[in-house]
Amino acid sequence: MNRALVLFSGGQDSTTCLAWALEKFDAVETVGFDYGQRHRIELECRKTILDQIHARFPAWKDKLGDDHLLDLATLGTISETALTRDAEIVYQKNGLPNTFVPGRNLLFFTYAAALAYRREIDHLVGGMCETDTSGYPDCREETLKALQIAINLGTAKNFSIHTPLMRLAKADTWQLAQQLGGDALITLILDETHTCYRGTRGVRHEWGYGCGECPACTLRADGWRKWRLNRKAA
Repeated sequence: MNRALVLFSGGQDSTTCLAWALEKFDAVETVGFDYGQRHRIELECRKTILDQIHARFPAWKDKLGDDHLLDLATLGTISETALTRDAEIVYQKNGLPNTFVPGRNLLFFTYAAALAYRREIDHLVGGMCETDTSGYPDCREETLKALQIAINLGTAKNFSIHTPLMRLAKADTWQLAQQLGGDALITLILDETHTCYRGTRGVRHEWGYGCGECPACTLRADGWRKWRLNRKAA
């Protein structure tokens, strides 16, 4: 079977990638990571989203297989970032926000490959993007191409890393979700996914839950507004 493992955080991007994988592959499993993230509410959102996909998307429910949650607590312990500490989100001298967790995506894909190796899965899917992002270097296409080579050399396997959002702006990501799952998927993303770096879910904005101020919320909100404007213009 054509099988995939999706890096699934419970956010907008990874939920859209999960839908993309469910359309493309015969069987799909998911993996999440607990690394001591400040916005660990996303770990609770993951289960709700998976349950909702089973309940509301009959074409996908039989394809959706096991979910895995891996403990990467050491990453949070060694990281001094606003995602792993109760710190104000600011931009650093290198131009990156201090929400950047060094090595995070490198570790995520390495652990995912180790899991996929045991489960005989050849395709790894992640929601990394270098178009509408905060500029994280481990989200760049060249980084992930190099990582794929390293993983394949180190495992003597032929894994394929897929990043369907790599060249998409956030408005395009909303559009892709609409194409994949219609209004039902858009509603699921709005109501149940979590993207906010601060872990805020008290206020439901037109674009979903979040503080409305952190870089993740800003990108999501701007993308939503642009997508809605584009739909009205069409």
